[in-house]
Amino acid sequence: MFPLLGCSIIALAIIAERIWVLRESKIIPPDLVQNILRDLVNRDGKPLRLSSLAMESPLGQILSKGLQHSEQGITIMRTRMEDQGRQIILELERYLNTLGTIASAAPLLGLLGTVLGMIQIFSVLGGSPDSEALAGGIAQALLTTAFGLFIAIPCLMFHRYFKRRIDEFASKLEKESQKLIDGLKALAPNLTSRRLDRSEN
Repeated sequence: MFPLLGCSIIALAIIAERIWVLRESKIIPPDLVQNILRDLVNRDGKPLRLSSLAMESPLGQILSKGLQHSEQGITIMRTRMEDQGRQIILELERYLNTLGTIASAAPLLGLLGTVLGMIQIFSVLGGSPDSEALAGGIAQALLTTAFGLFIAIPCLMFHRYFKRRIDEFASKLEKESQKLIDGLKALAPNLTSRRLDRSEN
């Protein structure tokens, strides 16, 4: 029961932390690409504050990385944003392996408790009957199995939910990155301080 109790505490902490971190408003702030394009048009020669952009959100990190390499052309810019995007996804998936491990291990720990309870039951039956020891063994066998499943089922559900949510974020981050590239292509004639590769369709 103590290992199961420890697993439940860890799982609860991971679930609460991931719910807090995986908020769409935090990952993909609304209108961020539009604000960047507007700043590019209205900056009057002032440099973009890419460090501040990168600190705002994961999407800001991806867009900032792309803008840092915009002088090398759209192809390099897209490649850099994709590389940064993969790093962001890995960061969003933090602790999910641990949650999945708990979901898999908790039923096995419960089964171990069941086996130990059965051993206690048979040891009692092998000697003089002791109703209290027999009842304790049965209770241990049932409680550990139930508690293991009680931990594993929510962990599995949240693990799948978080994985699905991260997949949705990955798709949206890719779309927002493409919006920035399309916007830069349209604004290229006005971006005199940046050389953009306009050969792509």
